[in-house]
Amino acid sequence: MAKKKESKAAAKQPGDQPKALAERKEPRLQRHYRDHVLGALKEKFGFENPHQIPRIEKVVVNVGVGEAPKDQKLLDSVVEELSIITGQRPVINRSRKSISNFSLREGMPVGVSVTLRKQRMFDFLDRLVTAAIPRVRDFRGLPSRSFDGRGNYTMGVKEQIIFPEINYDRVQQVHGMDITVVTSTNKDDEAFALLREMGFPFRGEEKPVQIGMPAA
Repeated sequence: MAKKKESKAAAKQPGDQPKALAERKEPRLQRHYRDHVLGALKEKFGFENPHQIPRIEKVVVNVGVGEAPKDQKLLDSVVEELSIITGQRPVINRSRKSISNFSLREGMPVGVSVTLRKQRMFDFLDRLVTAAIPRVRDFRGLPSRSFDGRGNYTMGVKEQIIFPEINYDRVQQVHGMDITVVTSTNKDDEAFALLREMGFPFRGEEKPVQIGMPAA
C-alpha cells in the first residue's frame, strides 16, 4: 500500500505536468511592450525611473442593452458574445434606481461589462488592433481626441461583428460597445504615445506601428 501511495504522489509532481499547463505563454503584445515600447517611451520623454514609464493597467468593455428588461434572450446573447470576444465572463449591470418614464425599475438589467487585466487584457488588445479594427467599414483611423484628460482612452465600436470570433449567422442583434483603456499615467500626451507604440492606428498615421516591430 505504501508503494502505491508513493507512486501516486510521484505522478502528481509539477515536473510531470505538460508544459502548456506548467508555463503560460507570454502574450505577443506584452512582449512587444517590453522589447520595444519601454525603450521608445523612455527616450521620448526622458524618464529616469522605469516606474515612470506609462503602462496599460486594465481594459473595460461596456455594452448597453436597453431592451434587456423585455428580452432575456437578447441579454443572454450579448453575454455570450462578449464572453467569446474577451475570453472572460461579463458582469450584468443593473439599474440603481427606478425611472418611470422609461418603465425601468431598480434592479433591472441595463447592460453588461468586462474588466480585463494582465494576459487577457493583452490578448484582447492584440486581436482588437490587428484583426478587428481593420475590418471596420470605411475606417480612417481612431480619433486622437478621445482621451479624458487623465490618460485614459475610450473608443466606440458600432458592430460586434468586426471581431472574427463572432459567427454572423448566430447574431441575434447587431450592437456596439465602448472600450476604455486605462493607463498608469494622468497625462494624455504620454498615454497617446503609449497607445501609438502599442499599435493603435490613430488618424494621421500613414504607417501604424506593427506589433513586434519598433516604430519607424
